[in-house]
Amino acid sequence: MRPLVDTVIEDARWQAFGLPGLSDHAARAALSHLGLDPEGFQIVLMGCNDARIAALNGDFRAKPRPTNVLSWPSEERAAAEEGGTPDLPQPGSVDAPEELGDIAIAWETCAAEAEAAQKPMQDHVTHLVVHATLHLLGYDHIREGDAQLMEGLETRILASLGLDDPYS
Repeated sequence: MRPLVDTVIEDARWQAFGLPGLSDHAARAALSHLGLDPEGFQIVLMGCNDARIAALNGDFRAKPRPTNVLSWPSEERAAAEEGGTPDLPQPGSVDAPEELGDIAIAWETCAAEAEAAQKPMQDHVTHLVVHATLHLLGYDHIREGDAQLMEGLETRILASLGLDDPYS
């Protein structure tokens, strides 16, 4: 089985943390929950620090400050109507998987959020990878109906992994 997530480590703390395996497991759970075969897809995830993600956030969102996770879908898949299901992609082959997009995740912000929420960092990062994977698939949380759909999916995916509802 080839990795679904191609992990690029820019901050060594992510390697020691086990980000490659954790992110692959979380992204596979998200795709499988939606009936998508993970073997037909590819995601690139960069484990970085707050300085790097602040620069990316400034460049791409005009918000030059750290954030926990960013995602860049390979194409627009969002549903036109609020609360609607996005147009999910067709899988590629094992040899030529469909590229879903890129994710960046920041160490310091994730660690601080996990500590503030009094939850294991592994659980928090798993949630953020599931969240970002759903963004790559066209899910969003700007409109209320979309947020309800996305948060419900996240909750069910995390429950399938034995993790608590992050929104309760």
